[in-house]
Amino acid sequence: MPGHGGDLSSAAARFAIAEEDWLDLSTGINPDAYPNTDYDAALLHRLPTTGDGAPALAAARSFYGVPDSAAIIAVPGTQAVLQALPTMRAAGKVAILGPTYSEHGITWRAGGHDVREVSGLDGLADVSVAVLVNPNNPDGRRIPPGEIVTLASRRGGNWTIVDEAFCDVEPGLSVVGETGSGGLLVLCSLGKFFGLAGLRVGFVIGSPDMIAAIEARIGPWPVGGGALAITARALADTGWIKATRASLAEGRAEMEALLGHAGFSILGGTDLFILTEHADATEIYERLGQAGILVRAFGDHPTWLRFGLPGQPNVARLKAALSLPGPTGG
Repeated sequence: MPGHGGDLSSAAARFAIAEEDWLDLSTGINPDAYPNTDYDAALLHRLPTTGDGAPALAAARSFYGVPDSAAIIAVPGTQAVLQALPTMRAAGKVAILGPTYSEHGITWRAGGHDVREVSGLDGLADVSVAVLVNPNNPDGRRIPPGEIVTLASRRGGNWTIVDEAFCDVEPGLSVVGETGSGGLLVLCSLGKFFGLAGLRVGFVIGSPDMIAAIEARIGPWPVGGGALAITARALADTGWIKATRASLAEGRAEMEALLGHAGFSILGGTDLFILTEHADATEIYERLGQAGILVRAFGDHPTWLRFGLPGQPNVARLKAALSLPGPTGG
């Protein structure tokens, strides 16, 4: 089984289907990506300046609701931050609210830390670093923001890292508005809701001291000028954002109905992905792969499959692969 979603190269080799012929439902990325991605080609010919980054940071402050007391930086995808953070602390105890995105545990263990997965917020209280994803990947578990803020407050200066990669579809869950002091650190991603994963743009929000230390560790020019220009435009496009939240919610409802009709139990999800359970999940994964449809399987939970949204043009293809009846003519 693949370690992550989106590994089309491995899927193409395994099933002998060209990468461009796949329907990738393994990632939870919006299938209808933000469309206005033109930018001045001159940005490709020079290093990005502070002026290039200012509009993107201003738009991000507004979109995410960053308080004046907090600092924010753009980073080359939040994965870069996941790699950097474990190197910024002496080896200690790290608790991760699980099950969740595996890279959190992988990077902290690689940094020499004592990592344990816990099932409740109480397990995050007495450790050097606490990590949680909200809403969670892969099951969509939601932690009320007030509970996270209370936890972070009790932990004082110890780091409380909240990965909000999928929060753009449900902004009421965000704790960005509570950053600015203490050890609360929030990670945000442009890749999921906006469907721009290839830009490799994310944001980190926290106290000025924490953000300055992360910025120094990552180094200069982390995000190119073209990516910054697209980011500024996308985050400020309130009309597209409102319409997309509505359409994703509709798409999720339709997808849950489709999967339920196909015999799957719905375990959870967000408006970008749905976690299901099926006794024949392994066989279904293979059947979908043979049809050029990639979903997310889990080696430690062999009855689980996670589906991203297919987008309306691809619904019929998914139905056919699941052997569901399509629309009939009149």
